[in-house]
Amino acid sequence: MNWNRVLHFATNGNPEPDVRVHKTEEEWAQMLDPETFRITRRKGTERAGTGALCYIFKPGIYQCVCCGASLFDSSIKFDSGTGWPSFTQPIKENAIRYEKDVSFGMIRVEVMCNACEAHLGHVFPDGPPPGGLRYCINSASLVMKDN
Repeated sequence: MNWNRVLHFATNGNPEPDVRVHKTEEEWAQMLDPETFRITRRKGTERAGTGALCYIFKPGIYQCVCCGASLFDSSIKFDSGTGWPSFTQPIKENAIRYEKDVSFGMIRVEVMCNACEAHLGHVFPDGPPPGGLRYCINSASLVMKDN
């Protein structure tokens, strides 16, 4: 993945996910705690440096807290100094959904779980080589499964 590919998806549509998960807002609210619901279903964010997964760098797979879809591998996680878990690439191209986000007077690219459309965070073109991407993700959007 690179920034041009991200922009292509955000502008022209996303790849099909392996599976789709559909639930009503009421069903999501019943299964998630209020903070996780606020972040994943209402496009919220957690305060920098407060997420449980910010500073964990052990081997594992990061999955969507809502539907369990695999999103990121720990081998592509890095300390960006931002206070949120940061990754250089998704686990596979169709794991993430991209949408243009013009909230708060900025133009950004929102990233979501492509299976259930849970809000994860945003992707920026200021990450390390080779792709130059920084997926800045809310800890509350993820669960980690050990390898």
